[in-house]
Amino acid sequence: MVKTVAFHNLGCKVNSYETEKMMKELQAEGYVIVPFDEKADIYIINTCSVTNIADRKSRQMIHRARSMNPGALVVAAGCYVDTHADMDKEAEGVDICVANKDKQDIGAIINKYVKEHEASETDLKPLTHTRFFIKVQDGCDRFCSYCIIPYARGRIQSRPVRDILAEIRQGVIDGYKEFVPTGIHISSYGKDRPEDGEDLLTLIEGMASIEGVRRIRLSSLEPGLITKELTERMSRIDKLCPHFHLSLQSGSDTVLKRMNRRYTSEDYLRALDLLRSYFDDPAITTDIITGFPGESDKEFQETVDLVERAGFYETHVFKYSRRKGTAADRMPGQLTDKVKHERSKRLLQINKIEKQAFEDRYISGNKTAEVLFEDIEDTGNKTLRAGYTREYIKVYDASCTYSEGDIAKGTIIRQGPDILFMQKTGLTV
Repeated sequence: MVKTVAFHNLGCKVNSYETEKMMKELQAEGYVIVPFDEKADIYIINTCSVTNIADRKSRQMIHRARSMNPGALVVAAGCYVDTHADMDKEAEGVDICVANKDKQDIGAIINKYVKEHEASETDLKPLTHTRFFIKVQDGCDRFCSYCIIPYARGRIQSRPVRDILAEIRQGVIDGYKEFVPTGIHISSYGKDRPEDGEDLLTLIEGMASIEGVRRIRLSSLEPGLITKELTERMSRIDKLCPHFHLSLQSGSDTVLKRMNRRYTSEDYLRALDLLRSYFDDPAITTDIITGFPGESDKEFQETVDLVERAGFYETHVFKYSRRKGTAADRMPGQLTDKVKHERSKRLLQINKIEKQAFEDRYISGNKTAEVLFEDIEDTGNKTLRAGYTREYIKVYDASCTYSEGDIAKGTIIRQGPDILFMQKTGLTV
């Protein structure tokens, strides 16, 4: 009998990529993928362990799966498994644990178990996507003082360019239009294999050469990667979206040093200036950690000052989370949750203002936007097709004429504080 499998993904884009790979492997084995909120024979939770909150969400989704079907096979995979080697599977409600290194063998691992069980057949539900996340490397050698991920994922392991491009060509055949190279630390891509002469720029240029690739969107980059030569060459790649996620974490040099981030606030601002000198008003997003051990009022204000000076499109704010086994866990000056919350709230208020300012500038400039339409979403008043510009501005189809995968051109208008609509001015491209 055909087995139904439901997936839930937590965490980073690498996890998203690995979830897609596991889905495809199990589909090839004859399994049927169903939504996670439906009753299934097997539940696979691809877990995250980057923070204590991520740990808690991983446990919650495991328990939720067990409650939806007490007789199901519940599989925990990923970083939570790797960072909790002493997990009590029975107490957690888990039948099988799959480490990051074993995800590629998910079919064999599941098959060994399901031969002993029976289930009813379910109709296959098609999976439709427009954005293709492609894992280009795994692991990290940076060892930021707050981060547990190098211990969960290991050292840098870069995939050969030829293998990545082969997977992208298949993605084009499968109908994908936007491709996102992802990894734990993609700025380090190729540094573990210097003899091959491959780096991130080599990879991006190879991706752009493939017919059918319409967009390339980069995931998180390090400020130190942004040089004049790299930025100038990237600006010549028409398919590269003018949207850059440049990790900051703190605007204070003393905090950055305690974090082991290996750059200064001035280094970061120079990287922003380079991007803005070669791209026309690009969308720049970032991550910030508030309440790092010992963060004084003065150090936090330095972060606020930099954020206001930088003018980000979007700032992702995270409250510092202690992770056992990291250097930061042993640092003095651990701050209270109240302080972390107050500082996060202030940065989120700035983010709201700066995000709207970027969008308003984009709208007032009367630019012709190119939108790749994706999912159907409920805007509160009605259900509309949602999509993203090259800058990753989320907009809705005002004409209600487009389908998933359509790329259309038009101008953007605002309707309400958080809702943007595209008005068609050209044909679907």
